[in-house]
Amino acid sequence: MMPKHLTDAQMQSYEEDGFCSPVDVMSEADAIALRHRLEAVERQFPDVLAPNQRNNTHLILSVIDEIAHHPVIMDAVEDLIGPDILVFGTVLFIKEPGDPGYVSWHQDATYMGLEPHDGTTAWLALSPSNAESGCMSMLPGSWKNGILTHTDTFGDDNILTRGQEIDVGETDNGVDLVLRPGQMSLHNRRIVHSSQPNRSDDRRIGIVIQSYLPPHVRQEGGEGFVQWGRGEPVPPHHTALKRASGDMMPDDIVMRDRVNAEWAKILYDNADQKRDL
Repeated sequence: MMPKHLTDAQMQSYEEDGFCSPVDVMSEADAIALRHRLEAVERQFPDVLAPNQRNNTHLILSVIDEIAHHPVIMDAVEDLIGPDILVFGTVLFIKEPGDPGYVSWHQDATYMGLEPHDGTTAWLALSPSNAESGCMSMLPGSWKNGILTHTDTFGDDNILTRGQEIDVGETDNGVDLVLRPGQMSLHNRRIVHSSQPNRSDDRRIGIVIQSYLPPHVRQEGGEGFVQWGRGEPVPPHHTALKRASGDMMPDDIVMRDRVNAEWAKILYDNADQKRDL
């Protein structure tokens, strides 16, 4: 069967390296329009998108909901995991100009409770993502080595939940995923990746769908909340979530808070300390 969106080269890169990038999703103008919508919401509801409130905003904001269910993204995901797709969650990764925040070398699958590690993560740029602005860097092929040992640091400038990091030693084979607004990368949930601080004079805005799952994946750490994305209905071992009914609707906020509380329980399992999510 012919791929719906990805090229043969992109699919081969994903299979071998554990990622493919860049993948065109929309025009730069369309991406900038989405950025303006997101930043308008930030101005209207400044507490909603504070750094500790950026998980699962697709449940409460129409602009993020539209991105998570974008048909081009779904087509590319279908090329990798098949026609039955569930949307597990989203994270906004926004780095302000000059902010020291960084992401240490880690694997997404480590603390998420999802088994097996099938599925893929999409990272859509709404602003330029490059070495200067702190783009993601991947270690090609590292997904093949299983889950590696992570150390929780809770470092002040580490953006990750637990400040978790893998000691990769001295490495020079990291690949920077340079994206223009409207492009995305797709990566395996086990690949080792990181990003550096934003040294540019613009915000670095990434919308991460973490992750798109095939229906056989289960949440082993707690209640498994997902949205239907495409194909077969949500299976009974998951709790089906509705899509956002607008911006900041009261029932949607209640559900987002419930999901984030469950995420916190799962992500901080056996941790020595916690941060606000």
